[in-house]
Amino acid sequence: MSTLIPDPFSMKMKDATILKNLFAAIATLVDEAKFEIDAEKISLRAMDPSRVAMIDFEWPKTAFEEFNCAAPMKLCISITELLKLVRRAGKDETINLSYNTSGRLVITILGKTKRTFDMPTLEPGEEEVPIPKVTFNTKARAESEVLKNALEDATLVSDHVKFEADNQMLTINAKGDLMNAKIEISKENGTLLALEVKEPSKSVFSLSYLTEIFKAAIPLSAIVNIEFSTDMPIRIDFEQEKEGKLTYYLAPRIEVE
Repeated sequence: MSTLIPDPFSMKMKDATILKNLFAAIATLVDEAKFEIDAEKISLRAMDPSRVAMIDFEWPKTAFEEFNCAAPMKLCISITELLKLVRRAGKDETINLSYNTSGRLVITILGKTKRTFDMPTLEPGEEEVPIPKVTFNTKARAESEVLKNALEDATLVSDHVKFEADNQMLTINAKGDLMNAKIEISKENGTLLALEVKEPSKSVFSLSYLTEIFKAAIPLSAIVNIEFSTDMPIRIDFEQEKEGKLTYYLAPRIEVE
């Protein structure tokens, strides 16, 4: 009698919407994703092709209904192609992902029917992406929706935005050829949950990156922490349940006086 060999890796998520939102948040920056997986977690650290932005993601096994990994492994896949398949799942359907012994990723969607797709994996690159070594002078905590709306306001007048902070508030400024926008986020008006400023800071960033990041990540997190210093990268950390991590870094746009 033949013995059934278990898949090297498998996971199960009952709420398909969560996985769809997660892969969408990753696909915002990268087309190909190299996941690192072990018995305790799945993680990813990658830069976008222009090397302007970085994502640092980690979810523990407790975030899934089932999670099994026989040995530490690296799994590189086309996240854009995977997202197309996962988006076929309805909100009340379950998604199973498994990496089989044939070296293919199998996506099973369970609902009124059972639908199974499989796709090839990619050869992972050897490049390791380090965390930026930055000292942050400003740390702010706010509702994700508040910052998302502020950035959308800024896009009405410009393609870039300036973050400024002092001991009183966080200010988002956008200047265009015809119009300007200024959004003040403070504890006083209840939109700022926490603010720590070691020294006044200001830095300019691309709105195209910021709006896409918030649009993709906000379904996964109601609260966001941002950290920045003058003319340095910004760290955007979307708080996750069950000790998960979804963090972005974005390089500044240096202003020429």
